[in-house]
Amino acid sequence: MQPVTIPISDEVIRSLKVGDPVGLTGVMVTGRDAAHKWLVETFIQRTRSPQGDDQQIYAALKPLLAGGVIYHCGPVVAGLDTREYRFVAAGPTTSIREEPYQADVMKHFNLKGVVGKGGMGPKTLKGCQDVPGVYFHAIGGAATLIAQSVKKVLAVYKLDFGVPEALWVIEVKDFPAVVTMDAHGQSLHAVIEERSRKVLAELLHS
Repeated sequence: MQPVTIPISDEVIRSLKVGDPVGLTGVMVTGRDAAHKWLVETFIQRTRSPQGDDQQIYAALKPLLAGGVIYHCGPVVAGLDTREYRFVAAGPTTSIREEPYQADVMKHFNLKGVVGKGGMGPKTLKGCQDVPGVYFHAIGGAATLIAQSVKKVLAVYKLDFGVPEALWVIEVKDFPAVVTMDAHGQSLHAVIEERSRKVLAELLHS
């Protein structure tokens, strides 16, 4: 397993290839549907005006996402009443739901890594080449194991979205993942999809 420190440099990103197992260490931010929609509409497309503390949150997130990693995760969090937050479970959620937004978020924030499960589509793959960045596949069904790599919750933003949809700022150590989309246009997900399509076509014509 190759150790990768966040923030991640362009040099390290370009050295990563599909199939490389990595251990991520540093600060990452969780974000799912509500977070991506809010970021794109409010700050990238500007189809929605900032409200409340949106501008302050954006200012706090910018340095965290520059060279950083966003994790598609709806965590189970203990300590909500005392605000002594602790991740109980931190498994990845299906990434393809963020396909309409992800490349735009990567380019706007200079985001270097996206963590999730199931891979993403051509728009995100092109974003990985342009930024450059990579997609890290986390192990589905290992939520409790992954939570053990979350050493500390540093902050939480947009808790009004609900606990799973909020942007949690977490410190991780040796977070296990595999590169499945790289900065060179390679995607294991696209390869598997193509192979599956061929097998299906053969079965239908047999």
